[in-house]
Order: sequence, then structure tokens, then C-alpha cells
Amino acid sequence: MTNTPPQPRLGAAARPTVAVVLAAGLGTRMRSRVPKVLHELCGRPMIDYVLDAAIAASGSRPLVVYSPATDAVRSHVAERADTALQDVPRGTGDALRAALDALADDVVEVLVLSGDVPLVQADLLAALLEARALDHAAIALVSVDAIDPTGLGRVVRTEGGTVERIVEDKDATDDERQITEINAGLYAIDAAWLRRRIGALRPSAATGELYLTDLVALAREDGRLIAALDVDDDGRLTGINDRAQLARAEWDMRVEMNDRWLRAGVTMQDPSTVYLEHGVQLAEDVTLEPNVILRGRTVVGRGTRIGAGSRIIDSIIGEDCAIVASVLESSTVEDQVTVGPFSHLRPGAHVGRRSEVGNYAEIKNSRLGEHVRQHHMSYLGDAELGDDTNVGAGTITANYDGVRKHRTIIGKGVFLGVDTMLRAPVTLGDGSKTGAGAVVTRDVPAGKLALGMPARIREIPKPDDVPAGVPAGDAPAGDSGGPDSAA
Repeated sequence: MTNTPPQPRLGAAARPTVAVVLAAGLGTRMRSRVPKVLHELCGRPMIDYVLDAAIAASGSRPLVVYSPATDAVRSHVAERADTALQDVPRGTGDALRAALDALADDVVEVLVLSGDVPLVQADLLAALLEARALDHAAIALVSVDAIDPTGLGRVVRTEGGTVERIVEDKDATDDERQITEINAGLYAIDAAWLRRRIGALRPSAATGELYLTDLVALAREDGRLIAALDVDDDGRLTGINDRAQLARAEWDMRVEMNDRWLRAGVTMQDPSTVYLEHGVQLAEDVTLEPNVILRGRTVVGRGTRIGAGSRIIDSIIGEDCAIVASVLESSTVEDQVTVGPFSHLRPGAHVGRRSEVGNYAEIKNSRLGEHVRQHHMSYLGDAELGDDTNVGAGTITANYDGVRKHRTIIGKGVFLGVDTMLRAPVTLGDGSKTGAGAVVTRDVPAGKLALGMPARIREIPKPDDVPAGVPAGDAPAGDSGGPDSAA
């Protein structure tokens, strides 16, 4: 026997209207182990968008109905919604019965939504609530004159136009299937009437399920009105049942999102190839080149240009930066920084103001100070670099000894020669230098030079000590290697 958590009841703080979100169906046509409503659109599970609209329209904490097969939904929505268990999925009517068992007695109106309709808008739900109030109706529903009603419930009216019942496609006659007005699956229902009549639902002869839609005929039997709010068939109220519909919904959502950012002062050279997730924040005068992907809680500052082919996840980028064909993950880039092309900032990277991170550079869990130059083909892991430090090509911090990670501390104004290897833990003092190919295994005091493999500590030659024709800072004759003269 499966153990299930106790079901909460909405208490004295309950509002007169509570939204009930139906999310008990596994969604077999998605062909996925993930419950249908947890599949993502623009970086968020689709049910999150439904909850946004429900909370905005009702002004109260919603109630989500889940089943044992969709238990992951319960934990996902816990911070924003209460939950009710439909122990055996027996149709939408039974799901609503499970919701009523979890609602407080002082709830006077129930707003019913489906968790797989993520494009629903709060203003439509507010209009639905208003339509029920104006007619004092038992039920208000949203109907659509569908272009293709196949498989959907039909709204059956009298000759005078009164809504009499809803018939599901599987139960409909051939004549009823010719009706193009369909039920959109959104309802506002008088809670007191619903409590009295929910027990009168009977299983469908075709499927054995209890249909929520049969409540319409019950209300008419009681002489109660049904209010119908007619809306255009713009695709917003289409439920998502498979991956193709998921992709179309994401496209529609992305087009709207990109349009909002364009109107907010963001330049997109080819909006159709810019992929932004819901949590991304962009300042005015940001430029996004083609084939850019920004995910998670990424924030981009004013005047920054994100170059073609860049992929940025959960990162903060300051003002007036240039990111070119690079990958940034959980990183922070301060103002006036250049990154790329083909650089990789891994989680924990922090690049200081006016720094330059060039091609094929990698940074992980490291902090670079102001105006650090790491121009090409180098790796900095678990390191701290002071202001105005120069990182020569091929520099590597050997931060892992096979058991533990160790840190490398590099001071201000340090000059690292080409192919320098720093075996952590190691500290280089302010103004120190390394020669080309140096393998540094011990600390280098401030103002000193490390040469060779393993590196030996030397005084940095003074300009007067350098032979004619040798750049200042290069190794004296007879020493093996010297600091790199090129950044």
C-alpha cells in the first residue's frame, strides 16, 4: 500500500474564490517519465504559468490536484499552492471532488483550470469570474469557435442560444460532432451549488470516467443559468498533450517575450534565433546577435553586446561588456569586460572590471581583479588574481591533486610567462614574475622572479642588468627561460 502525505485544508485565511488547477494526468502522449505539467516552456514548467494566472485572477493561494503518478507535481508547487490527492484518476469530475474535500467551507467560488494550458491569461480568468457574477450563474465557462474541434468537448445550445450541456467527443453523436463551438476547460463555479451536486456525477458509458463537464447539464436541471464567455481561437487555450504541441507553445511564448524586450530597448539582429528564458533580465541598449541563448536567472547590463553563438546560464554581466561566442555558467562579469571568442566561464567565475578574457580561456571558481589580462589558451581554477595581473598563454593552475582541490593566490601586478604551471596550493606576491615554462611549486615572494622546472626564485633583473638587445624582464644569459613578453 502506498503511503501518501496528509491532505491540507485551506483554513480561515481562505479567500472567497479559490483556483483549482487540475494536474493529475500523467500525459502519456508526451511519452515521458516526467509528469506532463512539469515539462518546460522557456525555462519554466508549464504549470508555473498557470499558477501565475490563477493567483493573479483569484487573489488567493490555489489548490493543485495531483495523483500518485504525478507526485512530483506536489513537491514542485508546494511553495505556491496547496495540493489535493486524486488517489485513482477517474476523470476531471472526480479530480474536482478531491479538490472540494480539501477546500474550506467558506470558499464561495471555485475557478477551475487545467495545468496543461500555460498560455492562459489572468485577464481572461478575471472576465470569466465577472461573467458568472453578472448572471448569478451556477457555472461560467469559456467557449471557442474552433477551427478544428476534433477530439474536444462540444458546447450544445438550445435554439434560443442557451447553453444546455457539454458533450465529450467520445460520447457525441455524429450530428453533435458537427458543432464547432468547443469547451475550453476553464470554469467559474458556485461553490455551494457544486458541493450539493458533485455527488450526482455518473461515469461515462464510453470511458467510465466522471466528467466535470456533466455539471453543466445538472445545473440546467436545477434551473440555474450557464454563462458562456466566447473567445477567439488564437491557440492560447489549447492544451499541450505531446511534444509537437509543446514546441508550438514555446515558439508562441518566445515570440511574445522577444517582442516585449525589443519594445523595452533591447536590440536583436535576428529575433527568430534568440532564445531567452523566462527569468532573464536585460537592460536598455543590450545587443543580442544571432544564435544567442540566455537561460535561468541571467542578468545583462546596459550597453553590453552578446555575440553570435554565446550561451549564458544563471550569470550576471555588467555594463558595456562584449561576450563573443563563449559559454558562461553561474558566473559574474563586471563592467567593461571582454570575453571570448571561445572562452568558458564555469560556475564560480568572477571577472573584475575592465578585464580581458581572450580566446580558449577557461575560468572555474576563480576571482579575477580589475584589469586582469588572460588573453588566450589558459586555465584558471580555484584561483584569486589581483588587479593588473597578466596571464601568459598556456598558463595553468594545477588545482587538483587527485584527492582535494587547492587554491592559488596571485597578487597584484603579477606577470605570468607563457606555459607557466602553478601547482596549488601556492601564493605569488604582488609584482612577482614567472619565466616561460616555469613550474611553480612553492610560494614566490613579492617582487621576485620564478624560473625553471621546478622554479627557482631569483631577483627580477634591473634594466641596467639586461644585456643589449634583450627586453627588460627577460632572463639573464645562462638562465633557463624568462617571463613572457607578450600578453
